[in-house]
Amino acid sequence: MIYADYNGSAPICEDVKEYFINRLQEGPFANPNAIHRLGTKVLTAMENSRAMCAKVLGAKYTQVIFNSGASEGITQVFHSVLESALDDGKNIIITSGIEHSAIINCSRYYENKGYTYKVLPTLSNGVVDIKTLIDWTSEFRGRIALISVMAANNETGVVQPYKEIANLCHESAIPYLCDTTQLIGKEEFNFKDSNIDYAVTSGHKFGALTGTGILIAKHPAKLSALVIGGGQEKGIRGGTQNYLGYETLAVALNSFQKNSHKYKDLKAKKLEFESKIKERFPQVVILGEESHRVPSTTYIAFPGIHGQAVQIELESSDIFVTTSSACSDNEPVTSKVLKAMGVTDEVGRGVVRISLGHCSPLESYDEILEALTKAYEKLGKIKSY
Repeated sequence: MIYADYNGSAPICEDVKEYFINRLQEGPFANPNAIHRLGTKVLTAMENSRAMCAKVLGAKYTQVIFNSGASEGITQVFHSVLESALDDGKNIIITSGIEHSAIINCSRYYENKGYTYKVLPTLSNGVVDIKTLIDWTSEFRGRIALISVMAANNETGVVQPYKEIANLCHESAIPYLCDTTQLIGKEEFNFKDSNIDYAVTSGHKFGALTGTGILIAKHPAKLSALVIGGGQEKGIRGGTQNYLGYETLAVALNSFQKNSHKYKDLKAKKLEFESKIKERFPQVVILGEESHRVPSTTYIAFPGIHGQAVQIELESSDIFVTTSSACSDNEPVTSKVLKAMGVTDEVGRGVVRISLGHCSPLESYDEILEALTKAYEKLGKIKSY
């Protein structure tokens, strides 16, 4: 079996498996907020994990807030920044058309609360239009409450100019939320150097347990709690902490740092795979190909062939990929990301996303190449649309 949907959810990494099994066998288990000896041990392990996460991510220990994942972190930032911005005359939210639904839905929610929601254009190469953002920050000076543009796109893998955006926001005193979920664990990320105000990620994207995540805040005191609870996480995120899950965040991030060199070989093998499939099928389109992408993602389409049909063919060979498609009356729909890039339905309906990780055998690309070749040859004779 080849699992090639790491962008959807990465398998629990081997270091985490080993750690977790030992942790379950050895204990201790207690409420980390209890003042007895076992509670203190649990709290110490959790805080050591926070320190490790901070070190790997280039943040201060006090800037790392544990939570359930990126969607929670995104919601908390929107809540914190926008709960009173209208009172200060700041009424504009700017995001891009390639953001995760969590960003888009939060923006729409606050649009209904009286904010103006503006969507930054995306160029055909999958990169947001930074020139338009520069123009908007000048045109709407003093009125922008929040800018949210991701670091790397979950479909194309295209890395956005997030440092440039962060500096632009900093110069204009605009809070910047960056969804780093698809970047962390695939490329080096340093929160301090990035100049971002708020960054979020989910543990299940880089091999930690599902239901864990991190919100990094440049100034944590500016955050308002979504969950009041008993004052955990210094009052920023109430509720008894998922300490076992948070420990796996540190183990997984440490594993990434230890194995990050493997991404160089993975990228080389990916580019070799892409070159070979295009040699065999010149009409194939690789989305975002000309842009800087995370090393482990290929977003590929054979115009005229349904991506879902390709996915089914690959799954019959025990290769698991995904498409961007949502179904309505069994008709594949071009994703919002591809629409934002100006991709036609002929291409957009045919995409499949192949995403691996640093622990994936490089030979996986050879097997995917052969299976994809067979799928395209078979389906090309009976084009879907």
